[in-house]
Amino acid sequence: MRHFVVLGHDAPTGADFALDNLPGGAGRLDLLARSLIAALLLSHDIREDTKLHLVLADEFTLTFAGASLRSLHPDERSAAALIRSALEHGEEPVGRVAVEPSPGIALRRAGFEHTMERLVDQGTVLPLQPDGRPVVNVEPPRDSVFVLSDHRDFTEQDREVLSTAGDEAVSVSPRALHTDQAITVAHNWLDTEGFTRY
Repeated sequence: MRHFVVLGHDAPTGADFALDNLPGGAGRLDLLARSLIAALLLSHDIREDTKLHLVLADEFTLTFAGASLRSLHPDERSAAALIRSALEHGEEPVGRVAVEPSPGIALRRAGFEHTMERLVDQGTVLPLQPDGRPVVNVEPPRDSVFVLSDHRDFTEQDREVLSTAGDEAVSVSPRALHTDQAITVAHNWLDTEGFTRY
């Protein structure tokens, strides 16, 4: 299984945002919507072996499971609408028990630390950072948990959580990429068994 964890430091935790101003009025939800598309969609298909976990302002985690998700379309606005409709159920989670607003979507009242505690045993934890070890020098894992930040760097608190997970940071490019672009390259690295099989 492939997991992608994306930290949305300024992301909204409620559904009261407009879809026509995602970069400015919704805490860079445009980037998170593109990450959802990059993580789960193929051309005319969906990645059933992948889950995306959006950590919103360290308060909620929205999990999208490719195997059961419905109604994800390859455009930023409809992906953001899917996130917004899930957040309409923000009052329902009790403790860290998830609610399922629709098939393939789980909403938890849980921040980054708790999310990583749940995922650390699900695969090799690979924080994606520009200064990490180049993935061409890393053996692709069978199961993976990639961790990415939004337009901001990991905070000191984020780094503490990652250090507990224990695996080293890797880089998928010598250039700084947008989060959704890094997800696409990470998928390609795994799809091609370390860029060796096309």
